[in-house]
Amino acid sequence: MARVLIVGCGCRGRALAGALTSERHVVRGTTRDPAALAAIAATGAEGVVADPDRLGTLMPALAGVSAVCWLLGSVRDGPALHGDRLRTLMERLVDTPVRGFVYEAAGASGAALLDQGAEVVQRASETWRIPVEIVREEPAPHHAWLTSMKTAVARILAV
Repeated sequence: MARVLIVGCGCRGRALAGALTSERHVVRGTTRDPAALAAIAATGAEGVVADPDRLGTLMPALAGVSAVCWLLGSVRDGPALHGDRLRTLMERLVDTPVRGFVYEAAGASGAALLDQGAEVVQRASETWRIPVEIVREEPAPHHAWLTSMKTAVARILAV
């Protein structure tokens, strides 16, 4: 059993949270909208209001977390989430208990931006020896995406 933080716990994040909690993991999911906390809780996960554009709001959610899932592949209004913010977060993870990172590199954000994010994550892995998984499975069909994400989390936790 491990604690997993899902950053971006919208529809797909809640599906992943439910799958991970059914595997007896403890899951924490972030949302920018306090009204979404009940939907996150309904999956068996702990909901946390945090904004990935404001890393200071996200850092307390890392307490006791073994793996982080960055599920922002469909965020269209946040290029920094796949660039500067992501780079800064990866640097800060070195001083946390997090031992692995899963990056969603598919979705509506666009291939160029997601490739940039995947490069940031890969570079951080090489620099700080942080195990990473980059999931390029498209969100639809949903079942295939969910299987790929669960497999990526399992590989990170097995390291």
